Amino acid sequence: MEWFPVVAVTFKVLVLGIGMFFAIKWHYDQGKKGRVKERQEVLRAAGKVAVIFVLALVVLVFLTFALGRKLGMDLSF
Repeated sequence: MEWFPVVAVTFKVLVLGIGMFFAIKWHYDQGKKGRVKERQEVLRAAGKVAVIFVLALVVLVFLTFALGRKLGMDLSF
């Protein structure tokens, strides 16, 4: 029974190592296929996320100041 952890850990490392190798290889091969179009799509998506984040931040700041004034807090700079 003392051999089981050695065999199990060895098997686990072997299987995960092979899986990681093929995952990295697949992603590398996919990256070679369509770089220009994919890069444009990623940049467009990142721009949308950035705009949504900034708008959410502005709305949050506005609501925070509105709630603070409603509660009677002095929020002047």
